[in-house]
Amino acid sequence: MHAPAHPQPIDDYAMIGDRSTAALIGRDGSIDWLCLPHFDSHACFAALLGDRRNGHWRIGPTGEATSTRRYLPGSLVLETTHETATGTVRVTDAMPTSDGRADVVRIIEGVRGEVELEHELVVRFGYGAVPPWFRRVQDRGQEVLVAIAGPDRLVLWADPLPRAAGHSHRSTLAVREGDRFVFELCWQHSWRPIAEPIGEATLVRTTVEESAEWLAELDYEGPYLEAVQTSVLVLRALTDAETGGILAAPTTSLPEDPGGIRNWDYRFTWLRDASLTVDAMLAVRLGGRVRLWRDWLLRAIAGDPQDMRIMYRRDGGRDLLERELPHLPGYGGARPVRIGNGAADQRQHDVLGQVMLTLQRLREVGLEDDQDSWHMQRALLDELASHWQEPDHGLWEMRGAPQHFTHSRAMMWAAFDCGVRAVEAGHDGDPHRWIELRDALREEVLTRGFDESTGSFRQHYGTSEVDASLLQLATIGIVEPDDPRFLGTIARIERELLVDGLPLRYRTTGVDGLAGDEHPFVLCGFWLVIAYAQCGRLDDARALMDRLVALRNDVGLLAEEIDPATGRHWGNFPQAFSHLGLVLAAAEIAAAEERTAALSARR
Repeated sequence: MHAPAHPQPIDDYAMIGDRSTAALIGRDGSIDWLCLPHFDSHACFAALLGDRRNGHWRIGPTGEATSTRRYLPGSLVLETTHETATGTVRVTDAMPTSDGRADVVRIIEGVRGEVELEHELVVRFGYGAVPPWFRRVQDRGQEVLVAIAGPDRLVLWADPLPRAAGHSHRSTLAVREGDRFVFELCWQHSWRPIAEPIGEATLVRTTVEESAEWLAELDYEGPYLEAVQTSVLVLRALTDAETGGILAAPTTSLPEDPGGIRNWDYRFTWLRDASLTVDAMLAVRLGGRVRLWRDWLLRAIAGDPQDMRIMYRRDGGRDLLERELPHLPGYGGARPVRIGNGAADQRQHDVLGQVMLTLQRLREVGLEDDQDSWHMQRALLDELASHWQEPDHGLWEMRGAPQHFTHSRAMMWAAFDCGVRAVEAGHDGDPHRWIELRDALREEVLTRGFDESTGSFRQHYGTSEVDASLLQLATIGIVEPDDPRFLGTIARIERELLVDGLPLRYRTTGVDGLAGDEHPFVLCGFWLVIAYAQCGRLDDARALMDRLVALRNDVGLLAEEIDPATGRHWGNFPQAFSHLGLVLAAAEIAAAEERTAALSARR
């Protein structure tokens, strides 16, 4: 019987989700990662970070097969076609939205000839550590398979049901042309009555039609349209439908380097990432869909402005205690496997700047602040004014000593600038202190943040190293795109940070306090595209954009980092940073093309 190898390449996975959680499905038909019922819940399928014994659910051919995949148009419903020597079978996977439960529905259809499928179910709650109590029960005249461990229960409706075989449940299924089977796995709290199967009609209505209707509001006709559509669907899938929290990724501990230790839990909402996601939505005129995020923000950071965190749980909770799971060997042996994130306690001055920039853009498109929202912004700016001279850990969450990072200092300038502009537009407040600090920060960034000897901005004031975050300086507005200092920074990044044409975040020379190395960071590639477009290098912008879009996997997903030599994806997957970067870069190229066309017309 076919036994899938672990780990599969990260880019061999596709994601399905119900906007409360998400599953990763390998090309071989194995669901190797699923946390239930929420993104940040314990995983019941954790083979991604171990092996099959840590939990997975596979429906795939028993022998050799050629497998092709696609998302159904306008959705993240996954359709996989397995072609074998004896026939062809199609499997459709989806997670329909529902209240108080979470469902994975798998529809199997015989297309040609006959194909033997393996059905294997291994459930391990507690991130692959807790075996459940399995039993077969009669429910509404149908035999179902039930797995219970404490508060968690999974119910499998399938015909035929798999049989117990050691620590798993297995069966084989001969699928002939015209056959159709529906398998459904449902999570509920264990003390509730067993729910009814959700049914295919609901699946189609709530999963395909709902997302296609949402996508129809996309107001973008620029270049890379298909890639933009897929990326906004990914960002939507990573936005918790109930709370509005926007997840950085649905996974934890996928390594940035094979066998390395740079393995982090990204199943949380970073204020920075969420703000940039909203910027991406605004760039393609989906602004009507972002009020839920603003309301989440107000709830999450309510209270003492001194206690604003850089990240929160999807519901706004603050318990992100980082710990390790020694029972899991890690993806490809990359240890430790971590849950929680210790960076939540860091001071990162850039975060408020990004939040303020996004709230300013929301005001510009007509989503005005209410009294609570503006009162919160005033309090946060006043708090920043009392700490603005302190060093921080920076955008990249360095685990070394705090520094005066140039990007962080520029983002503080942006925070105060947005506050001043809001008061000038009619909001109440005395902006004199903010004006003073804004001007002081700009002067500081343009002097201490600039290295005369290299002709570029520097990563932080105590080094001559360069950093890809400096590509944001023109977007922030602290310099113009044609400023020689900004152009010199682009040139230096091209000389020192590009690996086979793709940029690293920075050179890992010890400033981040970690051992090991990493690959080019996908978001930084899109930032370089944006910088090229802003400074008039449109051909370079298109060429790099073409390269990055081509590096997506077969269903259009991107991880955090990519090895340009092999095309392999690394880091947590799919990564909101990467997909929001794609949307922003495409919109910037579209804007640059419009500027070029307008200039040509005037001539």
